[in-house]
Formats: sequence, structure tokens, C-alpha cells
Amino acid sequence: MATDIAEVIGSAIALNLLFGIPLILGVIITVLDVFLLLVLAKFGFRKIEAIVVTLIITILVIFLYEVILSDPNMSDMLGGFIPQKQVFTDKGALFLALGIIGATVMPHNLYLHSSIVQARKYDRNDKKSLKEAIKFSTIDSNIQLTAAFVVNCLLLILGAALFFGQDTSNLGQFTQLYDALQNNAIVGAIASPVLSVLFAIALLASGQNATITGTLTGQIVMEGFIHMKLPVWIRRLITRILAIIPVIICIVIYGDQENAVEQLLIYTQVFLSIALPFSMIPLTIFTSSKKLMGDFKNHLWVTILAWVITVILSILNIQLIIQTLSGIS
Repeated sequence: MATDIAEVIGSAIALNLLFGIPLILGVIITVLDVFLLLVLAKFGFRKIEAIVVTLIITILVIFLYEVILSDPNMSDMLGGFIPQKQVFTDKGALFLALGIIGATVMPHNLYLHSSIVQARKYDRNDKKSLKEAIKFSTIDSNIQLTAAFVVNCLLLILGAALFFGQDTSNLGQFTQLYDALQNNAIVGAIASPVLSVLFAIALLASGQNATITGTLTGQIVMEGFIHMKLPVWIRRLITRILAIIPVIICIVIYGDQENAVEQLLIYTQVFLSIALPFSMIPLTIFTSSKKLMGDFKNHLWVTILAWVITVILSILNIQLIIQTLSGIS
């Protein structure tokens, strides 16, 4: 649900930036991606995988190009990868950090990546064939997650390189960022309408990419956990309609104000971060079990690392919840 809301908002904002379509109409148009998935379903899993890779490469190339043009300070950029105390003590910084984690490692995608191996052709009774299938599935997952991480990094680097030291009070929305990329007074000589359009295209590609992976994962979860089989387009239509309801309510209450919708977008990503340990804990338990995995169970160091990451993320999530509740009271 949280993922669907993010897809709806991202795609609606991108349509607004590219074609001037009002947000509420853009939200309704996103329902049409159900028919896109109907078409994709006819091509088979490998073709869908190729489309997803193409979308990821498109996003990656666009942001890499814009970062190169922005000419960031390399030492400051590398220093940004070292966690600062502020991330753990400042509520706003922690909120954004967890939102980035939720947007990069969405909990439902853990199930998707676990099931991808089943789409490969291999002999289940041949240990060598099994090992090879797991090996290539691991490579696929690592490449995709690394690409997602790099895209998020590029977006942050782009923002820091262009807007550090500027008055950012009016740069909190996608529309304002879109306008800023073609404003000489803000971004200097690299300002260009082309940069703005590329930014919007990357946003739209991101929404469609999430739509495809979200649909595949939803089908996996429904069939694997609750043994309910529905045609992909019906399940997608139901979840998309459920997702647009809170977005439309938000637009009706606050008007066609992008900042309110974007706040909802950020909250969905933080919610995904909070939900992430609930996927990581059983996944770590199952993949570390000799009884379930046999010779393919996790190495000890992998299990330890997984538990350390899970505990740290859980503590940060709890800390954010406590800080939020304290602020409310």
C-alpha cells in the first residue's frame, strides 16, 4: 500500500511537470498502468526484467549526467558517506535517512528477489545447477540494489552540489527543483530546460519501475503466503484504487498543493523503513536454517551481519517513533 501510494504520487508529479496535468487528474491517470502490465505480462518474466533494467539505466544515466555537470566537491562528497552524529540525534535528519533506506530497500522487494531464482531454468535435483541458479540470482540482486543505492546517492549529491549555500526555503518541492534546474541565478551556467525535462523523465521512469516490481511482488506474496490466485491486472487494479484514495483525499483537503502530497510521499518511505525489519527477521532466520536451506544456508558472517543491520535499523526506527510521539505530546 505504502509503495503504491509512492508510485501514484511520483508518477502524478512527473506528469504534472512534463505536461502540466493537474495532480488529481495525474493520480487518476496512474490507474491506466494496469493496462501497461497486461501488455507486459504477455512477454514473459525475462522481457519484464529487461524493461526494468532499461528503466533503471535510464534513471542512472540521467542523474549521473546531471551530477557531472554540477561538478561536486569530491572530498565533501566522499565525506558524506560517513554517518554523522546529527543523523542519530536530529529528528529531521533521521526522518530523511530512514526514508532513503525505505525507498532503496523496500521490504516487499526482499520477497521479489528471493523468488526471482525460481524463474530461472535449472534442475532442482542437481546440486550444481541449484548452486549456479542461486549464484546468478545473488548477482542480479546485488546489481539492482547497488544501482538503487547509487541513484539515491546521485540525487543527494546533485541537490547538495547545486543548492548548498543557497536559500533552500523555496526548493522543497519537485516543481521548485524542476524550475531551479533551468534558472541561471540558482544553478549557474549549467541551467537548462533540458535538465529539468530529464529530471521529470527520471521521476516518471522511477514510478513505472516501482509499478512493475510492486505488481510482481504483490502476486508473489498473495500466492505464496495466503495462497490466493488472482489475475495480475485485477489485483493491480484493486491495490491501485486503494492507493489513490488517500492521495485524492490529501489533494481534496489541501488543494492542488504539491508540498502536502510530497509530505505524504516521504511518510510512505519512512513507513517502509519501519516495516523492513519485519521482512528481514524471518528472512534471516529461514536462510540461516540448515534444515530449510541445507548446504545453501547463510555463512556465519552473513548471518551475523544480517542480525547487526536488523538490530541497528530497528533501534533507529524505534528512536524515530519515540521522537515523533514526544513531539506530538
